[in-house]
This record gives sequence, structure tokens and C-alpha cells, in this order.
Amino acid sequence: MSLFISICIGIGLAASSGFRIFIPLLAANIAALTGFHQFGNGFEWLNGWTAFYILLTASIAEIAAYYIPWLDNVLDHIAMPVAVAAGTLLSASFISAEWEPALKWGLALLAGGGTAGIIHSGMGLLRLGSTATTGGLGNPVVTTAENGASIGFSVMALLLPVLAIIAVLVLLFFILRRKKLKAGI
Repeated sequence: MSLFISICIGIGLAASSGFRIFIPLLAANIAALTGFHQFGNGFEWLNGWTAFYILLTASIAEIAAYYIPWLDNVLDHIAMPVAVAAGTLLSASFISAEWEPALKWGLALLAGGGTAGIIHSGMGLLRLGSTATTGGLGNPVVTTAENGASIGFSVMALLLPVLAIIAVLVLLFFILRRKKLKAGI
């Protein structure tokens, strides 16, 4: 059961990184600093105060940057591979060290990185639609919703991991369904 919960936490945080890259990393760091979780075997750098200050600064900068009208769309394109990498890293950091590395990183890339990538691309399409229909005036609303979703999913993943994985699956279903409907499939 512990392995299942760890995977749920990792995928929940990965999903959160599809909305914002640094908030779930910061949440995982805070969980480590409060003793809720300790990273090991290659992820010890996420346990410390130095990581906290770096991730806090990066989170604030990322949140602020998404409120700049033209920069938000640029960031959506640039951030895709970084969101996938963050999702993969977060998933791998919660999977037991006893796993074969190829299996651990493969699962982290497919489940964590894939989830982050799908959510990030869905949010990017939503922002493009907002830009096209409102001339960018609606983008701060989208940004605020993404910030709230990233914080909410991060907290839920750490405190209620099974509920978080259910919410992630529902969200993925709606994003993928919407993409199919737009594509006419």
C-alpha cells in the first residue's frame, strides 16, 4: 500500500507541475522540511533550506511572469519540456529506491512526465483560446485558475493522494476528450 500511495503522490505532484513548474517542487520541499516526507538516493537536494529559497524565488517569478500578457503565451511554449522534466523528477522522487532504475525512471517519465505534459498542453491551448477570444484580457483569469490548481493539486497530492489521483484521471479524461472533439475524431 505504501508504494501505491507514493506513486499517487508523485503523479499528483507531476500533474500539478503541468499547471506551474516550481510550485509542486516547492510543496515537496516543504513536505520534506516539515518532516512529512524525506527524499533519498539522489533527491537529497530537495530536503534542504537552500532548495526552499531557490524554489520559492522561482515560484514567485513564474507566477508573476504568467500575468504579463505576451509573456504568458511565450512561457507556455518554452515550459513544455521543463514541465515534463519536473513531472518526471517528482514522480521518480516518490517511487521507492528499491525499484530497478530503468523501471523507476520509465514509470516516472510515462506516468509523471506524460501527465504533466498533457495538462500543460491543455492549459496552453486554453490560454491560446483566451488570447484569441479576448485579446489577452481573459488570460489573467486563466493564470489565476492555473495557480490555484497547481497549489490545490500539490496540497491534495501530499495530504490526500488517492483523491488526487482520481482528480488527475478525471482532469486527463476531460482534456483528452476535448482535444478529440476539437480534432473531430
